[in-house]
Amino acid sequence: MRVLDNLEELADLLSCQRTRLFVRFADGPEHDTHEASIDYESDPPLPGLSADRLDPSDWWTRPLLDWLARQVCQYLHLATRSDSHRGWVLTGTMVGRGPDDEPLLSDVEPFAWLGEAAI
Repeated sequence: MRVLDNLEELADLLSCQRTRLFVRFADGPEHDTHEASIDYESDPPLPGLSADRLDPSDWWTRPLLDWLARQVCQYLHLATRSDSHRGWVLTGTMVGRGPDDEPLLSDVEPFAWLGEAAI
């Protein structure tokens, strides 16, 4: 899978896609597509993989790179849960919202890894 080395490459990927893209910090597509996200506070499995959207909200008036930095950093703490957790970009079907109101996705398709410099 392609590695995005900076936020500019992520912005380019976002601008070429017709589908909504998300970012997720976890073990990666090979592992995550066989697992369910869970609510770490109460422990139930969630109906999809938790992710954070990369396209800016309509109310966002600042540059796209500012939005991407914000979204990438939003769940960066999840990368520290395990040495195998990495940031990756994906698309999928939204099937609900998680306990932090994050999108929950099914039918996930991976697009790229986030390189360390992009984080």
